Amino acid sequence: MNMPAVALRGLTILPGMIAHFDVSRERSLRAVEEAMEQDQKIYLVTQRNVDSEDPTQEDLYQMGIVADIKQVVRLQNDVVRILVDGISRAALLGFTGNEKYLEAEICYCDSNADSLPEDLREAMLLGVREAFHRYAAVVGKISKELIRQIDQYEDLEKLIDYVTNNLPVSYELKQQVLEAEDINDRYQVIVSLLLSQVEVISIKNELQKKVKVRVDKHQKEYVLREQLGVIREELGENADSEADEYEKKLSELDAPDYVKEKTKKEIKRFRNMSSSSSESTVERGYIETVLELPWNRMSVDNKDLDHAAQVLDDDHYGLKDVKERILEFLAVRNLTSKGESPIICLVGPPGTGKTSIARSIASALEKKYVRISLGGVRDEAEIRGHRKTYIGAMPGRIVNGLRQAGVSNPLMLLDEIDKVSSDYKGDTSAALLEVLDSEQNCRFRDHYIEMPVDLSEVLFIATANEVSGIPKPLLDRMELIEVSSYTENEKFHIAKEHLIEKQKSKNGIKKEQLTITDGALKDIIRLYTREAGVRSLERTIGKLCRKAAREIFKDSEAAVKVTKTNLKTYLGNPKYSPEKKNDHAEVGIVRGLAWTSVGGVTLEVEVNVLPGKGELVLTGKLGDVMKESAQAALSYVRSISEEYGIDAEFYTKHDIHIHIPEGAVPKDGPSAGITMATAMLSAITDRAVRADVAMTGEITLRGRVLPIGGLKEKLLAAKVIGIKTVCIPKDNEKDLEEISKEITDGMEIVPVERFSQVEKIAFVK
Repeated sequence: MNMPAVALRGLTILPGMIAHFDVSRERSLRAVEEAMEQDQKIYLVTQRNVDSEDPTQEDLYQMGIVADIKQVVRLQNDVVRILVDGISRAALLGFTGNEKYLEAEICYCDSNADSLPEDLREAMLLGVREAFHRYAAVVGKISKELIRQIDQYEDLEKLIDYVTNNLPVSYELKQQVLEAEDINDRYQVIVSLLLSQVEVISIKNELQKKVKVRVDKHQKEYVLREQLGVIREELGENADSEADEYEKKLSELDAPDYVKEKTKKEIKRFRNMSSSSSESTVERGYIETVLELPWNRMSVDNKDLDHAAQVLDDDHYGLKDVKERILEFLAVRNLTSKGESPIICLVGPPGTGKTSIARSIASALEKKYVRISLGGVRDEAEIRGHRKTYIGAMPGRIVNGLRQAGVSNPLMLLDEIDKVSSDYKGDTSAALLEVLDSEQNCRFRDHYIEMPVDLSEVLFIATANEVSGIPKPLLDRMELIEVSSYTENEKFHIAKEHLIEKQKSKNGIKKEQLTITDGALKDIIRLYTREAGVRSLERTIGKLCRKAAREIFKDSEAAVKVTKTNLKTYLGNPKYSPEKKNDHAEVGIVRGLAWTSVGGVTLEVEVNVLPGKGELVLTGKLGDVMKESAQAALSYVRSISEEYGIDAEFYTKHDIHIHIPEGAVPKDGPSAGITMATAMLSAITDRAVRADVAMTGEITLRGRVLPIGGLKEKLLAAKVIGIKTVCIPKDNEKDLEEISKEITDGMEIVPVERFSQVEKIAFVK
């Protein structure tokens, strides 16, 4: 018969033996999975050479065992721990050609124990028991219970297997017992093995007796050093030992009573340990960590809101709404006790200043600032710490942050909270729930510290690029503050007031040595960067400063002036050409608006109508949601065809091809629904669409226009390319109140409820 098989390394399992082993090889893991899906039986055979990674039949012993899988536990690094119960011997005949896992062709081995004469069987039982008694007498560590059980066995085959299983010998010797098919051969092997072990242990015991007579040189040195330590202590020469130092620090530590009691016990334990032991090192690290934590040590906050407002204005240009929300947040925090104010989460595209805002809040409140990066963290122990019993154990990032700050009420920034993930080591976001919940974090338990740590006084601020990446329970504990994209004017002021001076200082350039004209700066923003934030802009200014620094280094008297004319000399050719709207109205081409993680963009939707069989062709690397939106738009256009005198058979004789340029860039979302519907209707009816019109909104099968997100970024993208009229969903009209006049000035923004309103605006009359 055929059965999934696993090749064992350095282990032989016999009938009646319960054992566990680890499996890591791919074929072995698949074999275990296959066995679990069938009857949980698996064939186990031992390798002759333990170093062989892909053993063949020649590398294996001929006799193995069929076993029941009792338990499967997944460990770290794709390792699985298996608990098995040996059932019966089976010979290995060969392997099938299964490529997924090792599948063995086996044959069960029949025992001839029942055919033995009664007197011979009794003699063999007595022989095995006597040999084991001699072995037990020499070893001296065999339990009476084991001896009693062996004396009660009446089944010769089971007795031999049981004795073999309980012998601390190599797998090669146990394999000899397993390989012996005949009961007579098996009896001779086990008795010979027991008697040889008796001889080996007797010789070993004799040698140990001789060695005990002598005192090792190292033992002598150890004893003398310990005695010397006691003598020095008596003379007062070693009064300030490590333990005494720890006790002194503990007496000065401002901490709860339970902390002092536990730490006192740990110091006492440490005092009684040998300084050279590994446990002593672990204990030393634990005590030092506890003593360094700021249990009741707090800094005094600056509660002056005017001062906070001034700091925020000095550090950041614009962000009026964000600053107001933060000042409101700080006011609430000053009015509440124990820091039970909402935990804020700054959400926005990369480079919009989320991290620097948090740093400014810390500066305004005169708090210690600790940044904890959560991007890519997937181990719960990163938050809760490791058990101190593990080698290399350490506290989690939260407790380490407190240790770093030196006070129990710092500002702790949880950066990139939307990037945390989870695996078999635990759910990181679930661990953060306790950290960010004011009802729980007053008694936060770190696995390493093993004592409640009060986090209620910590001011937590989180940052994220997208809300969708934050688990709902975690999101529920935070108040969101949106940090949106910057306009060109805002980028200009940020660069002029902050970035240029920062990069000059970083590159060792004096104020008068480098001048960047306003025109050059605007060209840098428009032609060399394209982003929602200012991170790329700062890098570009830094590159320009380095180029200038090289000229200044050659001539210390030189003064570099960067203008629109010579900008290309320093930065090379522009990376981006200014995106513009189309020059004239065209059939089947409509400008849509989209939101991305780095800000708003415009999408040019193109539609061609071709003779065909009624197929809808979609190109441009569109996502599933966008494809469904195109299907809905087509269905609506077909439903209103009669109004435009379009023959019903038109759609069965023509193919409609929708393409959105920049085919290598993924695109998704429903907000291009009305854009695609307009482009299709234009191509089918051969009517041109205005070049100065852009639109955004989801379309339904009945022609209703549904709301969208990211309105500010989309309007900003339309503004940049010179769009004059923008159609937005009626439900988004309220969002216009939060958008600055700088963006909306010069644009006609038309709220629409139905597609018929879009049609009247978009098509050339």
